[in-house]
Amino acid sequence: MRIPFLKMHGLGNDFVVIDARVEPLAISAARASALADRNTGIGCDQLIVLEPSERADVKMRIFNPDGSEVGACGNATRAIGLLLAPEHAGHTRIETGGGLLEAHATNSGIAVDMGAPRFDWDAIPLAYAMDTLAMPLGWETLENPVAVNVGNPHAVFFVPDADAVDLARLGPVIENDPVFPERVNVNVASLIGPDHLRLRVWERGAGLTRACGTGACATAIAAMRRKLTGRSVTVELPGGPLRIDWQNSGTILMTGPATTSFEGAFDDARYPL
Repeated sequence: MRIPFLKMHGLGNDFVVIDARVEPLAISAARASALADRNTGIGCDQLIVLEPSERADVKMRIFNPDGSEVGACGNATRAIGLLLAPEHAGHTRIETGGGLLEAHATNSGIAVDMGAPRFDWDAIPLAYAMDTLAMPLGWETLENPVAVNVGNPHAVFFVPDADAVDLARLGPVIENDPVFPERVNVNVASLIGPDHLRLRVWERGAGLTRACGTGACATAIAAMRRKLTGRSVTVELPGGPLRIDWQNSGTILMTGPATTSFEGAFDDARYPL
């Protein structure tokens, strides 16, 4: 059986999207990892599987290249908002493992209400209680991060030059530190102008990525909490900019582009469970 898919991306953070709302598709960690493999599979940063939802317009499941399933992906949410906009008059409610999200089309791309950030140590989660605004921890030159949960856990480090950090080496060390029982996404950011941040992300289960929507949200919120910026911030990632607003309602609004690259199909039997 041939399974259709779409290849989409948000600022270069790319996805294989499978619509399983009508025809269910069984997914295991091994199958997700095989499809995401850039040498022997289709290749992507995340595999996205759409399923029926009783709580929203669609349920979105998110799998990293290592096969792990995660609760949130901001860039993928924008991509699905773009994909389903014609079905839902430009406004789509999306069920994720990290909560219900809302995406709507705007003149400047797809805007997603990412919900309210969480800061309590046990909501990140961390292994034990500590101040999440300035964690009393360090890994070489990366010290005192801000911890934020925006549907998934993030540690945010503010540094003079984000591009100078050896994130390929330090990222996996911090991601897998026992202080983060569910592992963590690692963000290094620099203030490059008024309300303008430069960001690089080591993504949990995926590695270095051109863009991370939840990372942009977490980093913007961390900068606001540290009083480095106002409540509207442009976050510049290697793949391009995202606009992050911490609304008066307490939720985060992320706005940016999403694109469909191509469509195709794969042989179901080539990727066994």
